[in-house]
Amino acid sequence: MVLSDGGREPDIRDIPQPDDFVQFTPGFGPRFVVTVDTEEEFDWTKPFNRFGHGLRHVPWIGRFQAFCENIGIAPIYLIDYPVACDARVIDALGPAVASGRAEVGVQLHPWVSPPHDEDINVHNSYAGNLPPALERAKFDGLRHTIETAFGQVPLIYRAGRYGVGARTARMLADGGVTFDTSVRARFDYSAQGGPNFRTHPPQPWWIIRPSADDTGGAKQAGLMELPLTTVYCGLLRGQGGWLYHGLWRIPRACGVLARLGLLERVPLTPEGVDARAALRAIDAALADRLPLLVFSFHSPSLLPGHTPYVRDDHALDRMYDWWRTVFAHLRARGVAQANLAEIAAAAQA
Repeated sequence: MVLSDGGREPDIRDIPQPDDFVQFTPGFGPRFVVTVDTEEEFDWTKPFNRFGHGLRHVPWIGRFQAFCENIGIAPIYLIDYPVACDARVIDALGPAVASGRAEVGVQLHPWVSPPHDEDINVHNSYAGNLPPALERAKFDGLRHTIETAFGQVPLIYRAGRYGVGARTARMLADGGVTFDTSVRARFDYSAQGGPNFRTHPPQPWWIIRPSADDTGGAKQAGLMELPLTTVYCGLLRGQGGWLYHGLWRIPRACGVLARLGLLERVPLTPEGVDARAALRAIDAALADRLPLLVFSFHSPSLLPGHTPYVRDDHALDRMYDWWRTVFAHLRARGVAQANLAEIAAAAQA
């Protein structure tokens, strides 16, 4: 970790120390955000391809936006290059972004983002594995495309496949990004050459602290990590950090523990997580006093047939029902939504 006075280069993959955690002003939390990996459609079972993708679901993003607006929710759409270049995304989201009913950020899928100077393979699908100059060139081009499309500078970033690297933090800070949300807490992607977040916590922390001048005025906004929320549920959840990953090679054992109510790892997403498990995870997160819950899902799930999670119309209806159930539970538990400006204003440097 790095502080505002220098030190070593900041690395998002570092485990935060206790004094790195963001302290929010009294009365801020608990709050939540909804993030959408707004990306092209591709076959998740096939090798990566620069051009073998579709964008049929883009108009359907407008339906999800209208659904959220009717409930008073302003999602954060993390947009990758093919979607940013599709004029229909402006029809779906432009007015909402302009009026503050939605926010946009950057999601970098390196295999479909120019310049196309790298080989296409699993290792290079994690942008942080690319040469720093190439990672930065792809990010700069995508950020500019989003800014041109929506007329706003994107302030939040998520690496596709959660693939941050050693120089990603500096790249984001130099690019005016103040929030990263690439860390998928309690997941490990190192088997394919990606990052290992197995022991990363789900609460926000400073990657780069804000700096201040001699009068206390802010000179640099800093860079805050908003990790995707994953919690352990069950009677043994206090031992989840070592027990779950000690058994990861034995999926059957993990399934038995979950069915017995002893231990389950639950990310806050409608993709592959039923509503009852999500409610248990919300309650566990609140019991752990997490100040901010970060939900996520992939935009191609908004049109049946493009992800493993939504294969038909019935599955799409179930996903919308999932959100209705979750939003109602959050209201009942007194958890309000937060936008990026509110998070930044409540964060104490």
